[in-house]
Amino acid sequence: MTETATQKTLVIPQLIVGLGNPEPKYERTRHNIGFDAVDALSRSWQISLAENRKFQGLYGEGLAVQGNKIRLLKPLTYMNRSGQAIQAVTNWYKLSPESVLVIYDDMDLPLGKTRLRLSGSAGGHNGMKSTISHLSTQNFPRLRIGIGRPKNAAVEEKDTVSHVLGKFSMAETQLVSDILQFVVECVELCLKQGVEKAMNRCNSLTIAIPESCESR
Repeated sequence: MTETATQKTLVIPQLIVGLGNPEPKYERTRHNIGFDAVDALSRSWQISLAENRKFQGLYGEGLAVQGNKIRLLKPLTYMNRSGQAIQAVTNWYKLSPESVLVIYDDMDLPLGKTRLRLSGSAGGHNGMKSTISHLSTQNFPRLRIGIGRPKNAAVEEKDTVSHVLGKFSMAETQLVSDILQFVVECVELCLKQGVEKAMNRCNSLTIAIPESCESR
């Protein structure tokens, strides 16, 4: 394969979207960790986010690592209509689905694990169902952040909803801070080397609760 052909296969994000719900009552909940990830990127790259009605979300653009032009989006449409906001940005800037990196919570992964993929199904996540529907494809990269399942294996659906919309414990909050730092590292690797190469690093590490917090 020629160098030119290799360059064409690199998937480099141009738009990074964090999924979540607006309103203060949803802040710092497990379901909003995608929002928290975009906030962490915003701070790291000093890209301010402001409400953009055309894009139906909080939006900002600027330069990330290696001078890459990047766009950040937190849809304000509520989770199950996230795709509307994403489609508004991709249509306006004529971005391909492959250039959109979506970050969101995943109950099937334990807290401390992340999974970076080039494509895939919604896996029951309403925000991803909407995104796939509006982009008309599953072929866009996504970074899933584990939030774990309720400890009781026989939980009812209402308990699952309470878990997803619940806030992290004190010990978990410290862990989430470390996870978000790692997410920034993963996204920067995607920008430097492409999503496929970044997958090796982002899918291999498990971040554990610091020992000093475990007894609390």
